[in-house]
Amino acid sequence: MSYPVLFALLSLSLSGLNDIVFKIYSTGGRSRGVFLFGVGLIWTLSQWGLAKIQGTPLEFNHATIAFGLLAGLFLTLSNLMLLESLGQIEVSLATTIYRLNTIGVVLFSYFMLHESFGWLKGFGIFLGLIAVFFLYKSQIHQTHQKQLLLFMGVAGVASLFRASYGVSSKVGFLDGADRNSMLIIISASWVVGGGIYAILREKRFRITREKTRFIMISSVLVVGIVNFLMLAIQHGEASTVIPIANMSFVIALLLSVALKMEKLNKMKIGAISCAIGSILLLAQS
Repeated sequence: MSYPVLFALLSLSLSGLNDIVFKIYSTGGRSRGVFLFGVGLIWTLSQWGLAKIQGTPLEFNHATIAFGLLAGLFLTLSNLMLLESLGQIEVSLATTIYRLNTIGVVLFSYFMLHESFGWLKGFGIFLGLIAVFFLYKSQIHQTHQKQLLLFMGVAGVASLFRASYGVSSKVGFLDGADRNSMLIIISASWVVGGGIYAILREKRFRITREKTRFIMISSVLVVGIVNFLMLAIQHGEASTVIPIANMSFVIALLLSVALKMEKLNKMKIGAISCAIGSILLLAQS
């Protein structure tokens, strides 16, 4: 197994766990903006500390600033929309749609980065789409159709923003952006974006002890997720490593079933099988 694939799998595992944290937080009527603000603040401080420990000088050159701000905007919007969708539909459906940014990543990478696109990647993505179909069919009789479709749409838009984040990060690296400096800009975007969302959209900004617990747990996971993913993107093809990392919905589904947040059925078992096949195909391509 190559190092880029290993980094992607580590990001996958932590991301699946973080999706569960997102879901539990979102269903409690708590402020999404405050959550993103708090996680972003701790992430920024942690990223700065990691750079110091590694002895890596921060380089805020033109590419780092430009692509860092662009990636930060995309990632902030995608996570706010993911939190909103998780508050209304099951973990498995919301996170699977969100992780289908794989399609956007592969297409963007093919046209913008001139990365390869073989039948293995194509079939791997096809299996991912089949997984979403199975999950949708498993919930169609449990949720009001209008609400289900609305928040599937919200998760879909979040997915497009997430794809744009991954590809813009890769373009930034190719243009000479510094990884640690870029991550600090992206994390700071969460602070600004989360604060603005809480004040203007939710019209409340209050940090409680309960929110702080969620923020601390998610912050540790996010630091691991983004750093492993950035290492994977930096040393491998974006259209290979990002799709692998995006299959974290398998972990989220298994955890949600174990925690009795949703029930496992034949459709969901089929979705897991398709997702595993997709991971294997994308890792080999």
